[in-house]
Amino acid sequence: MSMVRVATYNIHKGVQGIGPARRLEIHNLGHAVEQLDADIVCLQEVRKVHRREAEYFPHWPEQPQADFLAPEGYTAVYQTNAHTRHGEHGNAMLSRWPVVSHQHEDMSDHRFEQRGLLHAEVLVHGRAVHVLVVHLGLIKASRARQLAQIQRFIAREIPPLAPLVVAGDFNDWGTLVQSMLGTAGLETFGQERKATFPSRLPVVQLDHVYVRGMQPLGLHVPRGRIWGRMSDHLPLIAEFDLPAAPI
Repeated sequence: MSMVRVATYNIHKGVQGIGPARRLEIHNLGHAVEQLDADIVCLQEVRKVHRREAEYFPHWPEQPQADFLAPEGYTAVYQTNAHTRHGEHGNAMLSRWPVVSHQHEDMSDHRFEQRGLLHAEVLVHGRAVHVLVVHLGLIKASRARQLAQIQRFIAREIPPLAPLVVAGDFNDWGTLVQSMLGTAGLETFGQERKATFPSRLPVVQLDHVYVRGMQPLGLHVPRGRIWGRMSDHLPLIAEFDLPAAPI
């Protein structure tokens, strides 16, 4: 078996605060992502471009945020979920391992929220691992429909015996996610909970990592004042054993 370390992190578009008091955190987030030392990093609320913020902040990166945040040697994959007046943002995945392919599926449930699913296939120690990065809606009924869409996507696109990771910001702290993903054969860390939101005084876990075909080992949330400043979420780090490919 090989250990695989997966992190999921909603980076709040690299900016914290509102109005004139808002501050650019993308550079600190770059250092933070590197410190996670994860094989696979699943990111939500990632800017591809934002013309107004690029004019406002003199040190706004010229690269899209996914490329800017990728540590040296990592591959960055990004797909847009939402188009706005000044730019676009979506989900991203940073991988220490080779990325074979990736695709996007629209998960928007109503016209007020643009949501999407990023699917990537990664070769970990030569074995194909499928990764879904998701950011579900704010309304519970929408989340239920989006989880049903994830179930259908898995049945349609992921080979039944392939290792699978589903990670992201599920915007849900109840049992809905676990019960619906459980029917697709995905599991997490039982009743263990790690609060990730809000970052300054976390009380609920909105961010999760679910897997199929891998054995959960450990779950961790970094602590410290700096982590509470960079985003409204804390990152969640999960470790798994990946079995060797069957002969």
